[in-house]
Amino acid sequence: MKQLIAIVRPFLAERVLDAMKNAPLEACSVREVKGFGRQKSYLDEYRDSEYSLAFLPKIELTVWVDEARADEVARTMVEAARTGRMGDGKVFFVPTVPGADNPIEF
Repeated sequence: MKQLIAIVRPFLAERVLDAMKNAPLEACSVREVKGFGRQKSYLDEYRDSEYSLAFLPKIELTVWVDEARADEVARTMVEAARTGRMGDGKVFFVPTVPGADNPIEF
């Protein structure tokens, strides 16, 4: 079992979720997040200290998939979210703990 975390632009989240309708997902969660990547933060000075003004709104999609299908699902996510511009997003692969193949449902 692998956990995939995709951080995408808000207007692309629905497209990614639509692309994954037929993907073999065990579970999925969606969150609104803020952050920045290679597009760099714009720093400003306030009372002799720097702070960032560039925390951009993003959507975090977290999915759990069988390890054998993780690459396929990640490719589907990337194809749906890619616009070719900087800031499209990232996909992270996170190994799950042993025994996570049989989660406890309640």
